[in-house]
Amino acid sequence: MDGEPDVQAVETVRQLRALATPAGAAALSRAAALLAARTDAVTALTRLRAEVGTDLAGPAWGIARQRDRARASFGADADRLLFTGDTLEQAGRPVLADRRATRLLAAGAEAVADLGCAAGTDTMALARAGARVVAVDRDPVARELTRLNTAALGLTGVEVVDADVVDLVAAATAGTVAGCEAAVLDPARRAGGRRQMDPDRWSPPWSTVTALLDRVPTSAVKVAPGLDHDRVPEGVEAEWVSVGGSIVEALLWGRGISTAWRRATLVRDGAVSEVSADDDPGPAAVGPVRGWLHEPDPALIRSGLMSLVADGATLVDPTIAYLTSDGPAASPWLSSYRVTDVLPFNLKKLKAHLRSRGIGRVVVKKRGSPIEPETLARQLRGPGSDAAVVVVTRVAGAPTVLVCEPLTPG
Repeated sequence: MDGEPDVQAVETVRQLRALATPAGAAALSRAAALLAARTDAVTALTRLRAEVGTDLAGPAWGIARQRDRARASFGADADRLLFTGDTLEQAGRPVLADRRATRLLAAGAEAVADLGCAAGTDTMALARAGARVVAVDRDPVARELTRLNTAALGLTGVEVVDADVVDLVAAATAGTVAGCEAAVLDPARRAGGRRQMDPDRWSPPWSTVTALLDRVPTSAVKVAPGLDHDRVPEGVEAEWVSVGGSIVEALLWGRGISTAWRRATLVRDGAVSEVSADDDPGPAAVGPVRGWLHEPDPALIRSGLMSLVADGATLVDPTIAYLTSDGPAASPWLSSYRVTDVLPFNLKKLKAHLRSRGIGRVVVKKRGSPIEPETLARQLRGPGSDAAVVVVTRVAGAPTVLVCEPLTPG
């Protein structure tokens, strides 16, 4: 860091080092037991202060809570790792970090620079895959977390460096950066607690992203899923990744490892599905609403590859990402709903229609409409015992409601 060290960062590093001692490990174990017993925070902290001391009590309780949150993504490793609230929020999913590491190393690289290492998720995945890793961050808390977390997992070959990513990328030559033949970069896309929509305001900024992709062909950059397609440099593969139906990351792959123009990847229940294209496949055809409505996975929509899985289905509107066909879809990329009614949007008539059918519980979905789904769902709630999915959208440009029966995802 430039100038005087940040007082809070210095204190956080001190606390992390204290928790990495045997006494710290005992405090963490006790905090985890209290959390598992659903002890309220005030009681838990009082007991911890009495049992492990005031210096360890607060930090141990905080880390125990972060580990509990991390367990869904990190599994058993969560109980050996340290996170702050901010770094856990930024930490990628290990299963996706493993995929990135496999692809980067498949190109033959032995050393990889993790540019912006945060809590070390990518560093850990790369080291586990056998790479030598140079983990870079200006934040002393991030560097300490990466040191402690890689040590906790018994990983070797990791060097943690305090350096400016902008300077390292500017100095990259002969396809290497920081002495490594490959790199992964995760620019910070938040400032002051607010999401930065403009890539030029990321840290490091967009100019460093493009410079890395130009100078280090074996590289991967994590970007915002909403990145404008026009920003993607020529020859660079853009990939959108969905886990369980939600986009969790987007990636730009350097020209040395790009194998497609665009790619959509879906991870669900341990299975991975991919759709890719070497060029823009264009949109699906447009047609009238038929017996079934299909909701595409958001990674498929964002990648612009929806037409590749349409399989005869047509769009209900040229500007809306809903497909329709005569039967349910047999694709993991589409969730299908049987259409029972197609109505012009009119709240009063819609409520009367649902009541006439005995429908009292609804799930509201929308595309191309300003309505708030939760508000409309409350307005449509009635005494009936049946349920329905109400889709508010546009069909051939007209505000329309599709009343559907749900079907589990393909």
